[in-house]
Amino acid sequence: MNILPQTLIEFELSEFSVASVRGGMESHETYMKEALIEAEKGGLEGEVPVGALLVSPTGDIIARAHNRPIALNDPTGHAEILALRQGAAQLENYRLPGHVLYVSLEPCVMCVGAMIQARLALVVYGAADPKGGAIESVYRMGTDGKLNHLLEAQGGVLAEECRALVQAFFRAKR
Repeated sequence: MNILPQTLIEFELSEFSVASVRGGMESHETYMKEALIEAEKGGLEGEVPVGALLVSPTGDIIARAHNRPIALNDPTGHAEILALRQGAAQLENYRLPGHVLYVSLEPCVMCVGAMIQARLALVVYGAADPKGGAIESVYRMGTDGKLNHLLEAQGGVLAEECRALVQAFFRAKR
């Protein structure tokens, strides 16, 4: 038995389709550059330099964040989680269908889980994370069809720039 009115289901499936938020590589790069600015802010604060943007179906940036687990004393203080929280609070809804999250590093298991719960349409990320990436590197969460929501993913956007930022941060730490 479906508890949602049929019109709401049709609206959700048609109005917030992945096609409406899937821009070309040029728009992905534009948003990723903004995510990199956020990542740089995190690096300057001594956090692993990861930045995220939440973009509405109309292309508006509604949230931006960078890693802050150290500053917040919060293991969930990843850029993706913070951006999702901001966006959900702004929209007063924990579901974010049709929205796209841009993040400079492939998301971890925790962050992909939050994206699935939020019902994001698409995640676009820069550098792969061979030790903790949950989209393609270590796991294939949300994109393999095994869960209740299929998360579309596009990786490798400005990958070299994103990777270089993380590598420089850890090189400086040594």
